[in-house]
Amino acid sequence: MARLPRLYLPGLPQLAQLNGHDGDTVFRDAADYQAFLDALREAARANGFALHAYVLLPDRLFLLGTGAGPDSLARTLQSVGRRYVTSFNLRHRRSGTLWNGRFRSTVVAPDEFLLPAMRFIETHPLRAQLVSDAADWPWSSLRHHLGITADPSITDRAEYWALGNTPFERQAGYRVYVEDCAGADAEHRRIGDSVRGGWLLASPEFAASVGRSTDRRLSPARPGRPRKIGD
Repeated sequence: MARLPRLYLPGLPQLAQLNGHDGDTVFRDAADYQAFLDALREAARANGFALHAYVLLPDRLFLLGTGAGPDSLARTLQSVGRRYVTSFNLRHRRSGTLWNGRFRSTVVAPDEFLLPAMRFIETHPLRAQLVSDAADWPWSSLRHHLGITADPSITDRAEYWALGNTPFERQAGYRVYVEDCAGADAEHRRIGDSVRGGWLLASPEFAASVGRSTDRRLSPARPGRPRKIGD
């Protein structure tokens, strides 16, 4: 089956996932995490990619942002990926590839799924049982959004700003939202399936409204054989 082109819709955020090769560890220590973040911040700025949320895990990473152009995300990840692999191999005296092929990505309808996508990303360490409190994981943007630390690389969208009129109100509102994960398992599965498959993360109504602007398929085909005319 032919590979679908990457989905890009002007002005809409993209959610991306990049995995280590065959599930290998890509971040071994704090120096690795910091080196990747430094490279990510520089690459995002240089390529016009406004970063909204991210998490680095031992064997993968997720990020959410809005690109100034159709290649902003790809250029950002290509730049940081090459730079990081070189430094990682030198530090750990290894050679060869580090990533499991191309990154996966999708477009997110911001009114409906920006905050769910942020929560999906920033609570990953908790779901992976790396910490007992997601805010204890230092390699994500959650601490920024909760007001614990300030991350100058983060550019928040209006959907996050709508949580409150002041930074304190927004941070408090987002904390409540993140901690309220009751029934979020199905939401997380849908988001994960969308980014892995490259399918638009949106309601059917939103998908119909943007479908006229692209020839690229936005959702998976229904299972089963196509119906014949006259059936």
